[in-house]
Amino acid sequence: MKLPERISWLKRTIQENLFPYLRECLDDPLTEKQKDLIMILEVIEIEKYVRHLNDSWTGRPPKDRCALSRSFVAKAVYNIDNTRMLVELLHNMPSLRKICGFAQKRDIPSESTFSRAFGEFALTDLGDIVHENLVDVHLSDELIGHVSRDATAIEGNEKPLKKEKKERETKKRGRPKKGEIREPRETRLVAQVNQTPSEALKDIPVSCDVGAKKNAQGFKQTWIGYKLHIDTACNGLPVNALLTSASVHDSQVAIPMMKLTAQRITSLYDLMDSAYDAKPIYHISRSLGHMPIIDKNPRRHKVLPFSPAEEIRYHERTVAEHINGRLKEEFGARNVMVRGHKKVKLHLMFGIIALFADQLLRLTL
Repeated sequence: MKLPERISWLKRTIQENLFPYLRECLDDPLTEKQKDLIMILEVIEIEKYVRHLNDSWTGRPPKDRCALSRSFVAKAVYNIDNTRMLVELLHNMPSLRKICGFAQKRDIPSESTFSRAFGEFALTDLGDIVHENLVDVHLSDELIGHVSRDATAIEGNEKPLKKEKKERETKKRGRPKKGEIREPRETRLVAQVNQTPSEALKDIPVSCDVGAKKNAQGFKQTWIGYKLHIDTACNGLPVNALLTSASVHDSQVAIPMMKLTAQRITSLYDLMDSAYDAKPIYHISRSLGHMPIIDKNPRRHKVLPFSPAEEIRYHERTVAEHINGRLKEEFGARNVMVRGHKKVKLHLMFGIIALFADQLLRLTL
């Protein structure tokens, strides 16, 4: 069954079977937002990935992690700023409370329990596991035209890590003497060519620090926090996401991301802006069987214009900017209140998986 047909079948099944049942169980009629949340939760099926956690605890049994995980997805869908507001909303909206899995008010755990569960989910990389499985289920058998690669700034809620000053290697100036052989310094990009994705990512900083970039008007902007790198398929579905320090240049994670994305989906083109204009990136893209279409950086070499076909294809890279915008404005990436790389990544991944499901359901419209 093709992807649009599978999604149409899923939507029809939920609307014909689940919605009537919920109308009988709930005191209030379902709102459009609640219907969207139900659809997203049915696509994600996050319960399958957290149910086994309940068997691993000793002592006093924990609150149902399935309901807690559904609540965090609801937090992303409703674009709620913090956990306290989520708990208040669950207390005040009976329909939402039951959709998340809490039968009565007294079943809703405290804010501290929510926070502890969030920490446990972060340690087990729940968001990454769910996202990877979503991509595998819905896209592994599809042929993707192109993947757009882009990064977006994520403002943090913590102090930047103070960097230790590294002793610079003294580099001899001028031309080498006759018979003198100087070993070329291996850059990170060159080293990544022969590294596995996991090896390459170990060398990438992930702590909170200060980032800088130029905006559309050419003015320099700085922020404290992180940088989220996303690979987006041509149908608008995010297929890969990595979180690094804000100071990491976009090109430094391109090669491991290309290799990881190639393990998940089959695609034809890699679309990237001028920040990724580097020979090792071209090399890896072609070695994976892709056609790289990268905007040239005029400071590095003479710029040759795209062919008409490449120009049309490159302009479709705006889908990545659209996904970045939706993630920030609709799914909680604008307000990051948690601290630490693991928790920030999970907060963003709840938004990513909710966005993935929402975009997937839109493909049949």
